[in-house]
Amino acid sequence: MAAVFGKRMRRTAVTTAVAAAAVAALAASQAPGVTTDQGRDDRAGAADSSPSPDGDSATGNSPYYTDLPPLESPVPPTAKPGGGGVGTGDPEAGLPATVLDAYKKAEAAVRTSRPGCNLPWELLAAIGKVESGQARGGRVDADGTTLTPILGPVLDGNGFAKITDTDGGAFDGDTTHDRAVGPMQFIPSTWENWQQDGNADGKKDPNNIYDAALGAAHYLCANGRDLAVEDDLHAAILSYNRSTEYLDTVLSWLEYYRKGTHEIPDGTGSLPGDRSDENRPTPGPSTRPTPPSTTPPKPLPKPRPEPPSKKPDESQKPGKPGNGSETPRPPGPGDSKPPKPPEPPKPSDQVARLENAGAAELTANAGDAFAGRVAARAETGSGRGVAKVKVRFTVSGDTDTRFEGGARSVTVTTTGTGTATAPVLQAGEKTGEFTVRARVVDRSLTAVEVPATVTGRRADAVVRTSDKALVCAPGKEFADRVEVKATYKGESAAGVAATATMIKSAANPTANDKGPYFKDAAGKPVRTLKGLKTDANGKLLLPKMYADDATGTYLLRIVTNGGATLTVKLEVEAPASTPSATPSTSPSATPTG
Repeated sequence: MAAVFGKRMRRTAVTTAVAAAAVAALAASQAPGVTTDQGRDDRAGAADSSPSPDGDSATGNSPYYTDLPPLESPVPPTAKPGGGGVGTGDPEAGLPATVLDAYKKAEAAVRTSRPGCNLPWELLAAIGKVESGQARGGRVDADGTTLTPILGPVLDGNGFAKITDTDGGAFDGDTTHDRAVGPMQFIPSTWENWQQDGNADGKKDPNNIYDAALGAAHYLCANGRDLAVEDDLHAAILSYNRSTEYLDTVLSWLEYYRKGTHEIPDGTGSLPGDRSDENRPTPGPSTRPTPPSTTPPKPLPKPRPEPPSKKPDESQKPGKPGNGSETPRPPGPGDSKPPKPPEPPKPSDQVARLENAGAAELTANAGDAFAGRVAARAETGSGRGVAKVKVRFTVSGDTDTRFEGGARSVTVTTTGTGTATAPVLQAGEKTGEFTVRARVVDRSLTAVEVPATVTGRRADAVVRTSDKALVCAPGKEFADRVEVKATYKGESAAGVAATATMIKSAANPTANDKGPYFKDAAGKPVRTLKGLKTDANGKLLLPKMYADDATGTYLLRIVTNGGATLTVKLEVEAPASTPSATPSTSPSATPTG
């Protein structure tokens, strides 16, 4: 998946034939759509993720770095002489500062948006290590974008999967076939579904470690996975690259990073294959990952010699004493592992019932977040809360309401008190009723059901945007149109439904049969307008108004969803007549005597 691929030099003890078979079975059982639990929710329209369009993996099963971490735990970094900050530590445990920051911020983001996922940032670090060597040792700029693009090989079917171009070369520069892109090595079709803006710069760039790490975090948390559960953790890693060898490699780095890491300057990280404590050949391109061999690998020299294992001589081989029974011998290197002791019952097996521990019902306006939260408590028969139980919350019904982050279904693990709380619900634009269901995963217990309702957008106040008097002469057109603005809790109320009616009087809100009117599409008078809606700024501009021959004072009433009301006065009056001049009378002449 990265530009260069280190060769595997040794294998961990867990990569035995038994482990390989078990992980292979897990890989098959965790393929998309296979699990009964997810299948039921998908059929109910409750899927919470967009799978990779190629239906296989995030990376198209491209190659990856196969180097494994040191067998020893990381060496803590030593302080520089004189207290000058952190000095040197195990080079493999050092993570470039910007890369490490991106992983930790991605973990924090999904802790809020997908609280039941329990994603550790060390998992992102483990995947980043095998995919790109931590962005080529942290060769990124101040914003987290790689100094040069990191591209996997062309997926043309020649030694790799064949994936024809899906992005027109927008992400990978190849208009014929796809290539894995960036520090987390997404193929373009997968990035299209899972792209994120991790550094809030308005871009979603697979070559940016903040964006890529957050996209990978959401991808790994998909399908309601709880990564604190081993099966879900393995399924998440296998969804990234469906190879048991890949799973083993990532798990080994995850365990290594969990034991200790330290920050190093950007650009100073070591690439896989160039460590100085082992005699490694020059890195070269690897081929498609192959299943692990069932033959134990030939051990190579280690940095610190260990006592050689003692090979039993012929005289110590097991024999049969006189009673015919075989003498037990210590297990040898070729023996299979002893059977594991019976596992304790799962927490979910202890649950007798699921009780509502949150809101009894939910209501919100379209586009708003629900104030209440859905929660459920897993209890034993005696009423004791059961911790670490996986509870799936599903939005059911004809609605576009979703949990925070856009998911229709999420899985949350119960706390020490046995309570699981779903993320905040965000109402869509579709009004009506629906149900939120909570049930214990893999158990047929009665579900907790919470009714919910989305009402239309509302306004609690409406005012005119102008105080100009509205006056018209009989049979004429009003010179000005009425414009109003609706608000809700002091904020502009966009998309609020409203009606406008020429009413008979303040005490009688029925439509008048005379006076001012609007016109319909055919040009006929109408005195009630329905289906009006405020714009993005909460404003509503009514159509032109006309007056009939009746003079007088009339009222226009505007009512919004939510009950906000405004009454506007309209005057229809004849123009004032101009008085005519009164002729003056000349005084008659007074006759003289």
